[in-house]
Amino acid sequence: MREAAFMRKTRETTVQMSLQLDGSGESEVGTGIGFFDHMLELFAKHGKFDLQMQVDGDLYVDGHHTVEDAGIVLGKGIKDALGDKKGIRRYGSAVVPMDESLAEVAIDLSGRGYLVYNGQFGQFRQGEFDLELVEEFFRALALNGEMNLHINLRYGKNNHHKAEAIFKAFGRALKEAVLVEDEEGDIPSTKGVL
Repeated sequence: MREAAFMRKTRETTVQMSLQLDGSGESEVGTGIGFFDHMLELFAKHGKFDLQMQVDGDLYVDGHHTVEDAGIVLGKGIKDALGDKKGIRRYGSAVVPMDESLAEVAIDLSGRGYLVYNGQFGQFRQGEFDLELVEEFFRALALNGEMNLHINLRYGKNNHHKAEAIFKAFGRALKEAVLVEDEEGDIPSTKGVL
């Protein structure tokens, strides 16, 4: 079982998370930001990951610390659950439509954290969620998960649909990248390590 459990406590947030990469898409998420919970549930469902995450953050300030720290913890959890990465596919990509919106995500589980993010939203907020935090979440996740992550929101009009397409595409691309395709356990790199 490729799984990880992680807790991070700061003056700003307390994050508890457990993740199983070879799951069924079950999730139990509570961040205090309903729209963000919905996005994390979509990620888990479409990636077939079992995810439990509870965040107690300083929402009286705003959602930034809650969302960023959730990304930090999820990134660390993905990295820990992958272990030495023997036999994994390493690369994954997905193009996902959501009504009028289309998002593309490509991942390399390279051991190097990097984010390329091209996504624009037409308004500042969706419910209680600050839409600029989509990028902050994925930056924290990519750096702490030590992955190259490219996100391109190709087009869309509805902000809910745009964010949903991104999170679904991320789940599907990660599902492909973590797939064990070499039962011999070869490391998919000429360096011999990822």
